[in-house]
Amino acid sequence: MRAAAGTSQRGSRARILGSGVSVLRALDPILLLSSLALVGTGVLFVYSSGVNSVGVSVSNEWIKQIVWASSGLVLMVVFAVINHQRYKARTPYIFLAALALLVITLIFGRQVNGARSWLGIGDLGIQPSEFAKVATILFLAAYLSEIGSGITELPRFMLGLLVVAAPIGLIVLQPDMGTALIYCPIFLTMALMAGARIRHLLFVTLLGFLTLVFAAIPAMQSLLATREPGIWRLVTDAGVARYSLAVLAVVAGLAAIGQRRYRHGYYYWILYGTALLGLAVAGGLAMSTVLKEYQIMRLVIFVNPWVDPRGAGWNIIQSVTAVGAGGLSGTGFLQGTQSHLRYLPQQSTDFIFSILAEESGFLGGVLVLLLFAVMLARGLVIMYAARDPFATLVAAGVVAMILFHALVNMGMAMGVLPITGIPLMLVSYGGSSLWTAMIGIGLLMNVGIARTRGRRSPGWFQGRALRDAKRLTTRKT
Repeated sequence: MRAAAGTSQRGSRARILGSGVSVLRALDPILLLSSLALVGTGVLFVYSSGVNSVGVSVSNEWIKQIVWASSGLVLMVVFAVINHQRYKARTPYIFLAALALLVITLIFGRQVNGARSWLGIGDLGIQPSEFAKVATILFLAAYLSEIGSGITELPRFMLGLLVVAAPIGLIVLQPDMGTALIYCPIFLTMALMAGARIRHLLFVTLLGFLTLVFAAIPAMQSLLATREPGIWRLVTDAGVARYSLAVLAVVAGLAAIGQRRYRHGYYYWILYGTALLGLAVAGGLAMSTVLKEYQIMRLVIFVNPWVDPRGAGWNIIQSVTAVGAGGLSGTGFLQGTQSHLRYLPQQSTDFIFSILAEESGFLGGVLVLLLFAVMLARGLVIMYAARDPFATLVAAGVVAMILFHALVNMGMAMGVLPITGIPLMLVSYGGSSLWTAMIGIGLLMNVGIARTRGRRSPGWFQGRALRDAKRLTTRKT
């Protein structure tokens, strides 16, 4: 009986850990060391951000960051040892719970920096939109792996897009445009890996870009006091907008009829173009009612920060100054002027890379970039070698999340991208962002453990080649 009970316990533990995975085996050394190096770097420069011009530390943020990093390490280990397949059947409940938290945040959340995006009591709080990224990755991976090659069909592709549109819509209402934008590359990367058609992915990408253009450019031109080209009357003049949408709808309808009846390629592309333009105009009109003035000003100052150098343009001017002041090797730890003289706002979160670049210079910035590159390269290896589609897509989502956080934050600090308020994952101050990153890395580790067992799923290029070969065979027959 005891032997049977012991066998049962071992079997249960094996199912939980994924075929008897030990903690030491679960911790991928490359992911572990690179993430710990980034977290340690973050703690150092969060401390530096709290030191004033006379060398006195006036903030305890670095202590909180150590606490969050320690608890985040525990979360990473937990998610590394639990078999990722156990989440697959539960992803709908995880996703619905995340959406429920976002709704609760809209109603009862605390407003910080113009966005109602925090839940908590007193100084303790979480940002549900960060954790919703992991929930969305898991649910979208389960959906895409379930439909398989069905992702090439437009209705199923659109259903996957709606999965991501749900959290995006709730986050835009907070409003937190920066966090909402991160969900877009997550979806595009996962859909690409699932085998979605390039034309569908291109449509979504262009639609998002044009929607932002039609929403923001007219306001930007009025703020910059420039002459308004006639094309912007599509979204600034209600009468012209309605007429344009009606014309586009008629042309799209005729193209759809022609495509259905005659099956000629040019009807499809007419429908493609008119639908893209019409949806972008309609989306731009809708978004212009949601965008706040400070969000539009972020785009204005990206074009020309000297329009308002002591107001909206202050952040980006001081950030670029800090990055440039670092030179090759930096001014030295705790020796930066932009941070210690308090020229940089949000310097421990949004502009942590600016402090890092000023005090450690070009070499320090490159080192951080290399640490992210090593981590993401390891993630790509794990993703390609994953044994099943669900694991591949989870890995793709996590890699996309961390990659675009890093690119956008660094680009923002250097002035090559607009200010969006997106933190540098693992480095910036903040528990929610740090925990989300550590959970994602834990999932990557678990996928990496399982990659050596079972049949490996075909890579993206192999899957697309097989699909194209099957389509060619069907045509010949």
